[in-house]
Amino acid sequence: MQPIIEVNKLSKTYQSGFQALKSVDLSIRKGEIFALLGPNGAGKTTLISIICGIVNPSAGQVRADGYDIVKNYRQARQLIGLVPQELAVNIFETVWSTVSFSRGLFGKPRNPAYLEQLLRDLSLWDKKDSKIMALSGGMKRRVLIAKALAYEPKILFLDEPTAGVDVELRRDMWEMIRKLRDNGVTIILTTHYIEEAEDMADRVGVIQRGELILVEDKQALMEKLGKKQLSLQLAEPIEQIPPALSGYSLSLSEDGTQLTYQYDHQSDRAAIPRLLRSLSEQGLDYRDLHTSQSSLEDIFVSLVEEKV
Repeated sequence: MQPIIEVNKLSKTYQSGFQALKSVDLSIRKGEIFALLGPNGAGKTTLISIICGIVNPSAGQVRADGYDIVKNYRQARQLIGLVPQELAVNIFETVWSTVSFSRGLFGKPRNPAYLEQLLRDLSLWDKKDSKIMALSGGMKRRVLIAKALAYEPKILFLDEPTAGVDVELRRDMWEMIRKLRDNGVTIILTTHYIEEAEDMADRVGVIQRGELILVEDKQALMEKLGKKQLSLQLAEPIEQIPPALSGYSLSLSEDGTQLTYQYDHQSDRAAIPRLLRSLSEQGLDYRDLHTSQSSLEDIFVSLVEEKV
């Protein structure tokens, strides 16, 4: 499938000498939700700002649906919607005039029915005649989303879209994002709520110190790097792990009542039954067991720590 965004050897060095991006290569597929993760200052916002035409690159090339973002700026920009972190609207305008102006700014014909449905989807319809300055922080965030969607972009960037918003808005936003993806819109998001990326994203990219250190299908990433853990609550405490069990990656809790077995998805599937048989052979009974798996956040933290 032809990627809808192609980033080739993209670099950005500011006048201060700070290199925010270092030869980044990235392809984003049409109709996917792509989560870009990284610590503060890693280069996420710089990368988004360049693709959206807000910041000029120092080197490299970006194409949006085949259009060079520099040479074919108008065509590329009409394809892209951006929901920034900061409030970027005229606070003295009404909600309706703000979204109407955004649609007209990109040459789209009037479509009151579309804008009405958009505002209804974002629970803003009853605020359409209110001035932005009179809205709560969460409502202002909804207006930013409506403004970005007013001209029906094919590509939508969400830069920390749920930072500081309430749970209800977050739920509404993700429901809308799923609908947009189902309708063919490509979504690129940055977020500090990694559980959102784990729930929403099709693919994940991790950026650190201006370098894209990993791009992977989310499920493949979690299977490849995710660690699993089996916890066994022993019927009676023990002082140490029997030598006969040294072949397993076991650890014993301080009080001697719990054994923990670390493994990954590539481990021999028969390893756990063997372990349980070995416990029985050593006369160790257990009264409870449960398994857990590392989250995307655990994987992200380990990847970033490796690069420090």
